[in-house]
Amino acid sequence: MQSPLPVRDGVNATRLRLPNEGPWTTAMDYMMHRWGHIDPQGIEDRFDAGEIVGEGGIPLDRRTRLEDHTFIWYYRTLPPETRLPVELNILHQDDHILVVDKPHFLPTTPGGTYIQESALVRLRNQLNLPDLIPMHRLDRMTAGILLLSTNPETRGNYQVLFEKRQVQKEYECVSAAQPAAGHAAVDFPVVVRNRMTKSRSYLLAEVIDGEPNAETRIDLIRTFDAGTSDGGSPASGSRGLYRLEPHSGKTHQLRVHMASLGLGILHDAFYPDLLDKAPDDYTKPLQLLARGIRFVDPITKKPVEYRSRLELSEVR
Repeated sequence: MQSPLPVRDGVNATRLRLPNEGPWTTAMDYMMHRWGHIDPQGIEDRFDAGEIVGEGGIPLDRRTRLEDHTFIWYYRTLPPETRLPVELNILHQDDHILVVDKPHFLPTTPGGTYIQESALVRLRNQLNLPDLIPMHRLDRMTAGILLLSTNPETRGNYQVLFEKRQVQKEYECVSAAQPAAGHAAVDFPVVVRNRMTKSRSYLLAEVIDGEPNAETRIDLIRTFDAGTSDGGSPASGSRGLYRLEPHSGKTHQLRVHMASLGLGILHDAFYPDLLDKAPDDYTKPLQLLARGIRFVDPITKKPVEYRSRLELSEVR
């Protein structure tokens, strides 16, 4: 549904669905029920200033009845954010799309504690493109190629490519050269297929029984010596640089599939073992990179390919 409020400071207005029934008489009563314990005066002030609107951009006031609107929109009060010490690099821009190299640690879209510090909001503000929308997402801890739509009129042409899986993606990662103890040796290339779902206990993905809905082709590009640790002492074992080609797009699919082979990606705090939450260590980014993306451009009808210029820090 189109928001009646424009993007402000790179951030979309928040949409709230009002309930069909309940013990609330007005829209403000309901908002007080939801968030009055946080900032009751702020809610009243927003209604008084006409900053909360309904369908068609109609300003609401304290007396607007709950049943008068199904959806309402408003701007959130954004908390201050410390700028992340990472930068985006623009690789391509035209009248329809923008292609960037997203760094590790920067989320693709705003959410949680990262609003202004997301690739989307940074780029909207930097390029003055309020209509910018990502065509796919990369995990916050994953770096590499990110494709965004700059033109609402042609956006659907690119969305169809992703929906019909007509976009080929290539990733690279660093892991151990041999599977961990208890896992069988792997004859590369290998295709991993299974059924994945989000875990109910945590924001993780897990493998369950059932018809496969996730598939990745994995190949070993080369092995190399792990070199030395930060302290100058030899690092343990040899490592491998792997090519990953997903044929589906489930949450954390590549990380789960590598871990299932006993080849958890280097510096992965989720798989195969969930580590205690800790502050970001910018010296140890997850060794996963979206290396390239290929498709037939729906506007020019010509095949295109975009390649990341980033390199994984642990590759020797």
